[in-house]
Amino acid sequence: MSQPAVFLDRDGVINDHVRFVNTPDDLILFPGVGPAISSLRDAGYQVFVVTNQGGIGLGHMQETALHAIHEKMERELERDGAIIDEIAYCPHKPHAKCACRKPEPKMILDLAQKFDVDLSRSFMVGDRESDVEAGQKAGTKTIFIGAKGETDPKATHNVKTLVEAAEWILKH
Repeated sequence: MSQPAVFLDRDGVINDHVRFVNTPDDLILFPGVGPAISSLRDAGYQVFVVTNQGGIGLGHMQETALHAIHEKMERELERDGAIIDEIAYCPHKPHAKCACRKPEPKMILDLAQKFDVDLSRSFMVGDRESDVEAGQKAGTKTIFIGAKGETDPKATHNVKTLVEAAEWILKH
């Protein structure tokens, strides 16, 4: 039977992005994200990261550096019992018009097919309009994170942190 999932953008949702995250040292997780992800998994949600990483296409970062960043993120999350089922990323330049770069839904759709995800019972959580649009195109509910009080009227729900998003998902 298909399972629900939560698809998370990375920068601005799981980690701070005051500066570009081009090395593992640049990755700074937001407080509470590990327990929030763990609570979603405990409730039966698969958890995925779907992230645009145009810095690769622009030559600011190599894919090996991105893998090292993701390995650090997964290690830090695992300290709180948080497991990410899989990380999908688009390495293409912004405006490349590829099928995998959000707001296109390919990363979400590919993961849904691979892991038998019920998209109608799933959520896309992001801090940009392109995240909300990708989730809508894929058929998920959407949660917009506006850390400074911003909102997206097209999103299903608006919150300030991933912790608040997880709490809302678990209540609904």
